[in-house]
Amino acid sequence: MISPRLHHFLDEHHAPYTTLPHDRTVTARQTADAARVGNRNFAKTVMLKVDGDVAMMVMPAAYRIDLTRLSRALGGRDVELAQEAEFKDIFADCELGAMPPFGNLYGIPVYVDARLATDADEIVFNAGSHIDAVRMSYAEFERLAQPELLYMAHVM
Repeated sequence: MISPRLHHFLDEHHAPYTTLPHDRTVTARQTADAARVGNRNFAKTVMLKVDGDVAMMVMPAAYRIDLTRLSRALGGRDVELAQEAEFKDIFADCELGAMPPFGNLYGIPVYVDARLATDADEIVFNAGSHIDAVRMSYAEFERLAQPELLYMAHVM
C-alpha cells in the first residue's frame, strides 16, 4: 500500500503517477527487478545524518554513496549513514526501509544524485511499503520534492 501521506500529497498536487504493485522485496535492486525497471531508473533512498541531523539522499539503485564526496559537496559538513533507530519514528506511516524519496513530507532535507536527474526521464521509487512502488517523471518528482542536486555516487 502506498504511504497515506505520500498518496495525499501526490493527489493534492495533481501529480501524474502510476502505482506498481510487486512481490515483497527488501533491497532497492530487488525492487527494481520486481517492478521491471532498470537499476539506473529505480531511485533508492539512503538515510543520512548531516552534522547530526537526519537527511535523505536519493540516487539510482545502480550506485552506492560516497560519504567523503558528499561531505565535500556539502562544504565539509560531517556526513554519516543514519541508523534505523535514528529515523524510524520519522516515517511512522512507512515500512522500515521503504521510505519514499520525499523528505520534504517529513521535515528533512532531500539531496539527489544528479545522475538520476540526467539519466532518467522517469523514476520509480518505494511508496512506503515493500510491495508497492511509484513511477513518475523525474521532472515531476523534482518539482514536488525540491531536492538539492549533488554528484555523489560510484557504480557498484
